[in-house]
Order: sequence, then structure tokens, then C-alpha cells
Amino acid sequence: MKIKTAKDEYLAKAQDLSDDEIDKLQYRMRGKLYRRAEDQKLTLQEALAIQLEIEDEELKEWREKRAQMLTKSSKKK
Repeated sequence: MKIKTAKDEYLAKAQDLSDDEIDKLQYRMRGKLYRRAEDQKLTLQEALAIQLEIEDEELKEWREKRAQMLTKSSKKK
């Protein structure tokens, strides 16, 4: 599996994070991504940017599924 490259939009967001936000993001970071940052294959900023993008994608998917569930639920009533 090929690792993503960081998009400029997310690199900018990663640079603006506070130390506390960086710690929280690193805690949620996937093992493979974290190891690549530790092995210097990615900079910390790149790894943070990729994690931000992954979380945004997952949130978007979750919102779409939730909207579908709510639609189905309201049709049953």
C-alpha cells in the first residue's frame, strides 16, 4: 500500500496547529503513518497533514452514512 502525500491545504492546517492539538493528532495517528514520521520518511508536518486529511475523509463518510440512516428512519415513521 502506497502512503498518501500531503496536500498543500492540509500542510497549511498542520502548520497552524497548537502543541496540544499536535499531541492529540499524533495520539490518533495510525501506526504506519507514525512510524514513517519516526523513520524520517515523512516530516512531522507531512504526517500531521495526512492524518488531518484522513480524519476529514472519515468524517465526511460518517456524515453521509448518518444522513442516510436518518432518511431511512424518518421514512419508517
